Amino acid sequence: MTIWTTLVIFGAGLLMATSPVLADRHTPSLPMAKIGDNGMYAQDWLFNTSMNLRKDLATTRKEGKRFIILWEQQDCLYCAPTYEVNLRIPRVVNKIAKNFNVVKLDILGNRKVTDLDGTVLPEKELAIKYGIQYTPTYQFLPESLEKAAGKVGRDLDVFRFEGYFKPFHFYFMFHFVQAKGYEVEPSFQRWLGNIGKGMVKKGIKYDLWADNLPPNLPDQY
Repeated sequence: MTIWTTLVIFGAGLLMATSPVLADRHTPSLPMAKIGDNGMYAQDWLFNTSMNLRKDLATTRKEGKRFIILWEQQDCLYCAPTYEVNLRIPRVVNKIAKNFNVVKLDILGNRKVTDLDGTVLPEKELAIKYGIQYTPTYQFLPESLEKAAGKVGRDLDVFRFEGYFKPFHFYFMFHFVQAKGYEVEPSFQRWLGNIGKGMVKKGIKYDLWADNLPPNLPDQY
């Protein structure tokens, strides 16, 4: 072996050792979220709410996104695995940040919020008005103020997701709303079942209980 060959091999090995490893966007590889001053997990992709849901929804509409209220509280048992697993998957976070504006509210909070009907009340009273009982609860609201008109409380929901679900279900609940799957099939479970059947036909394997997404999940989702 020549000195030149030795230097080339050494240099290639050094390059491999020092080059950054690209994160797999289908597995939990993002940094763990930290607890904020309010005692809940912080995320930099959360929407900077005006605490006026009418304004927030109008802004979201202009941005071509969908609007979500994420209800949490301190010491939320099922919030922890959501942040430890689901929200550390790059593809999941990218899906949410690109297509949704998420406002986090405290089910026991006292901050004043202006509801879509113009009523001003504390977070905890708004939670009662919406029938929020568990955390986390993902409350997907209509696309516009016009579509929300005349609806109050839980009747406003386009879709609601409560508790903790593994990444596969978690990811597809956002796709369900983004793709307006509820207009074709109101039942999320039946809709997702049809998605699963389509994957099987394409030879795509998936595990409902895995802590990641299928590595070959099609970009159409």
